[in-house]
Amino acid sequence: MSRSLRHGALAATAIAFSIVSLSACAAGNNAETLKVRPDNAATSVGTIKVQNANVITQAEPEAEGPAVVVATLFNDGTEDEVLESITLPGTDVQVKLQPAKGAGPVEIPAGGRVVLGGKGNASAVIEGGREAAQDGNVQQVVFKLSRTGDVGLGANVVPATGYYKDFGPSALPEAPAATPSGTPETGGSETPEAPAGENSESPAAGTPESPAAGTEQQGTPETATAGTTG
Repeated sequence: MSRSLRHGALAATAIAFSIVSLSACAAGNNAETLKVRPDNAATSVGTIKVQNANVITQAEPEAEGPAVVVATLFNDGTEDEVLESITLPGTDVQVKLQPAKGAGPVEIPAGGRVVLGGKGNASAVIEGGREAAQDGNVQQVVFKLSRTGDVGLGANVVPATGYYKDFGPSALPEAPAATPSGTPETGGSETPEAPAGENSESPAAGTPESPAAGTEQQGTPETATAGTTG
């Protein structure tokens, strides 16, 4: 190879290396291509798409409490759909659905979506979460819709830590605490009132009235009259 050709090859290599280096610098450490996102389950049936489906358990491995199903359901059809139920095949657990606001069914509007899990969104709470799913497993989840029917997929079971912290079961564990606080108040307020009412009424009605009726009206006037006449 001649000297001129060798110089040309070296120059081309240097230019290519410079372009790669500049591209890397321009991307920076916070570039979107460097962000790692969890590999969440997704599927579609007809006009319904289910994305980012997971079963999220309590953050601590030994913690007891419910788990939740999180997912985003898209309705690409022209008619509204209702999410009638969610089941976990192979288990006997119940999944309680709750819309984002008020009561009633969880609806997926035509051309819209519904998000399960997270603050301000609809929820799907699994009672007895530890019995239903174990961290690290893949749990089959079936979404039953009013028009499309069953849409099933395998969802990852993960604890409510890291990326999933804000989507985990945080609301329902507080519900049992409300029951003990209400029970003592009801029983405690009624028990003291009964003895207090009985004690206050008996002395007031019996003791003052008996002396007043016997002494003033019958005893005193009759004795005074009989003594004066005699």
